[in-house]
Amino acid sequence: MEGDGKSPLFIQKMEREIVKKLVDEAIDENEKLFLIDLKISPDNKIVVIVDGDTGVSLKECIRISRHIEHNLDRETTDFSLEVTSPGATEPLVNKRQYKKNLGRALQVTTEEATFEGKLIEIDDTKIVIEWKTREPKPIGKGKVTVTKTAKIPYTDIKKATVKIKF
Repeated sequence: MEGDGKSPLFIQKMEREIVKKLVDEAIDENEKLFLIDLKISPDNKIVVIVDGDTGVSLKECIRISRHIEHNLDRETTDFSLEVTSPGATEPLVNKRQYKKNLGRALQVTTEEATFEGKLIEIDDTKIVIEWKTREPKPIGKGKVTVTKTAKIPYTDIKKATVKIKF
């Protein structure tokens, strides 16, 4: 039965490829945009999450949505479509998101520890977080404020989120 072109799994996979192609076409029109996630539920709810180097405007979400919607046939398959940007509390999942958040406070969890500090540097392999902490003075009583940094390879990051300050 599998591979006969009629099984639901085959049809859903084929539709995902079609939707992915349409999303890529729409995103390619603006080099600052990139795909974060594409989900298609069993009841054909399509959710596209897009981010950009300088954020994503509502106008861009509408443009991408229209491109997808106008190229899918509702007569063949009924679907719902949502095109959105990641929420402020969503984890960073793409290296390009770190660049956009340079200078902002992040909470980064690795296998060994959790770091909270300002994102001060990024490159192709790692990020650098900086924070201030109070430590005992080397000599005498009392504490002194010291600045610490952590170089964290992308491969070690389990979760990274922007810390929102009010």
